[in-house]
Amino acid sequence: MALTLSILDQTPIQEGETAAQAFQHTIQLAQIAEKLGYHRYWVSEHHDLDHVVGSSPEVLISHLLAKTERIRIGSGGVMLQHYSPYKVAENFHVLASLAPGRVDLGIGRAPGGLPLSTRALQQGNATASPSLEEKLTELEKFLSNNLEPEHALYGLKAIPIPPQPAELYLLGTSIASAELAAERGVPYVFAQFINNEEEIGIAAIETYRKKFATGKQPRPEAILAISVIVADTEEEARRLAAENELAKIHLASGKTITVNSLKKAEEFGKHTTEAFTIEVKEPNILFGSKEAVREKLLATQQRYQVDEFIITTPVKHFPKRIRSYELLVEAFSELPIV
Repeated sequence: MALTLSILDQTPIQEGETAAQAFQHTIQLAQIAEKLGYHRYWVSEHHDLDHVVGSSPEVLISHLLAKTERIRIGSGGVMLQHYSPYKVAENFHVLASLAPGRVDLGIGRAPGGLPLSTRALQQGNATASPSLEEKLTELEKFLSNNLEPEHALYGLKAIPIPPQPAELYLLGTSIASAELAAERGVPYVFAQFINNEEEIGIAAIETYRKKFATGKQPRPEAILAISVIVADTEEEARRLAAENELAKIHLASGKTITVNSLKKAEEFGKHTTEAFTIEVKEPNILFGSKEAVREKLLATQQRYQVDEFIITTPVKHFPKRIRSYELLVEAFSELPIV
């Protein structure tokens, strides 16, 4: 089975850095990823978080497209629950017109921040807003310029009309998200670095394949987003991985929200009126030397039956983060990654 390697960059900002420096790292990493042969480079959307600064993926994507030549650039992902599908389609039509055939539109189901930022983004209209499923359906119609005559907005077009619209992907961490992607007939990305319950991940991808509705594309396309750290030695990789922590917030409503520190979990608690508990866990990171990581990733590929990984590398020291991505390519140098 061929293996495709891609990158998800959350534009982390480290202690002592400025936002400008963090964005320069994202630009440099995208250019390095292109030279190394990575297939796509996605940037995330987060709000009001002190450890990541990528709050506007559309703006960042535009800049990255101008700073690269061939690599696909996209969102991992746009949090559609906050926005008008029409405006998202307009934004990505502009991007797809600027760089035809190079733009991905990944749609996320999470809020991308804490409750206060969600209220600010939605301006108190969350209860009256259409569901994510409804918004996703409408977004697809605007991307393909295919509103049906009975639609309330029939005749409206998302301008400009690009020669090749952005490719749509749905991101998720559950079987429900897999079912939605299958129903819509769009590619599906399971965020294993957020939900590392392997049974759920494998079941989600199997469900996606079994229930996939052909039409928009001929066959299902499942991708695994995974956290990986590669270093020159096993000991160094272990040390770099240990710099990270993970906290799960279990809400009384049954939802679980994952943040990258106990401090953030406690801050979430100040913003919500819902009862909750906090569970601190070891970070879900696959780490090791390049030989060890190659073996682990090939085993993961067999279990999940995917042929593409989107890699996020949570290493604080930027040169070591670059080194990790270089070593990962070296580990698979005899396999095609395009």
